[in-house]
Amino acid sequence: MYKRFALQRLSALLGQFPAVVLLGPRQSGKTTMAFAQKEIHPDALYLDLELPSAQRQLDDPEAFFMAHPKQLVILDEVQRVPELFSVLRGVIDQRRRNGESNGQFMLLGSASGVLLQQSSESLAGRVAQMELTPFQARELFEDAATPSEMNRLWVRGGFPLSWLASDDAASLTWREAFITTYLEKDIPALGPRIAATTLRRLWSMLAHNQGDMLDQSKLASALALSGQTVGRYIDLLCDLMLVRRLPAWSGNVAKRLTRAPKVYVRDSGLVHALLGLQNLDTVLSHPVAGSSWEGFVVEQLITAAPSAQASYYRTSNGAEVDLVLEFRQGQRWVIEVKRSSAPTVSRGFYVAATDLQAERKLLVAPVDQPYPAKEGIEVMNPLQAARLIATQD
Repeated sequence: MYKRFALQRLSALLGQFPAVVLLGPRQSGKTTMAFAQKEIHPDALYLDLELPSAQRQLDDPEAFFMAHPKQLVILDEVQRVPELFSVLRGVIDQRRRNGESNGQFMLLGSASGVLLQQSSESLAGRVAQMELTPFQARELFEDAATPSEMNRLWVRGGFPLSWLASDDAASLTWREAFITTYLEKDIPALGPRIAATTLRRLWSMLAHNQGDMLDQSKLASALALSGQTVGRYIDLLCDLMLVRRLPAWSGNVAKRLTRAPKVYVRDSGLVHALLGLQNLDTVLSHPVAGSSWEGFVVEQLITAAPSAQASYYRTSNGAEVDLVLEFRQGQRWVIEVKRSSAPTVSRGFYVAATDLQAERKLLVAPVDQPYPAKEGIEVMNPLQAARLIATQD
């Protein structure tokens, strides 16, 4: 089993809060994390709320929970029964009065908007939230990653069953089935009535335009939908943690700043599956290769520092940075991503770094060893950059 950094944080949060919400897209490893907690807490109770038998056990949820005192109760796919949250508040408070404090409930879900709203409204002060992403390079490679290993992760993405597939063809088959299941089963189960073909076209268009600034009117015109409808569909994909809106940096630098967010399909393997790209050769020969690599690296770096504020920077005069990370202790780092093994940056990067008064400047590219470049730029590969950024979080 690969080392999941989230496991240690999850255990710590269960020791600090009565309830912990673990968010993540389907098949990212949440249930595996739940059973790892059952090894730590052998009497823990696990219910998969996709199963009618589990839902029947919760016909009277208050009585059920109170009948299992001093046990960690793990509820999987809890967004399917949102009415539980109002019950959980009273149960947590009652169990506290009975001498129980933290580590009472672990709630797993694959729709962040529903869970975050419900938990923040009903369980304020009683719940912590964390996200489990698909595999990241830091979890897969203990020391260094060879170029072929990093390319494999880029091409296949980080979903465990995609990464572990016997070959690239099997990996692509799994990802295509994953996409189809989301469109035809999982999304309708959440309530939205959206034609699967329409949502797949939108998702594929976002993959084609990976890392571009969001232009809802252009997407709406191509799909014969209203801009408001396209916005709701993108909201849904973000809610499912399949798409990321990266906001534009919004501080005061007395310059005209781009305001539209950038949009990324979060897992590079899904980008390639949506575009029908099976292996490294087909990815490298496709026009999306550079922006796919950028999205892959951006996701690795943001995930390495979940507490940092992430954005990008662009002005009307051409100053631009792919990623700005602002850490809790006040440091601001600017990061440029290149696919070249001999990377360089444009003048606009230097201007942006000056505008932002950045403490560190990183250039992330597929290089073997880190090295310094002119004007304080540090060149390194994605794994090295992610490890460095993680030390700041």
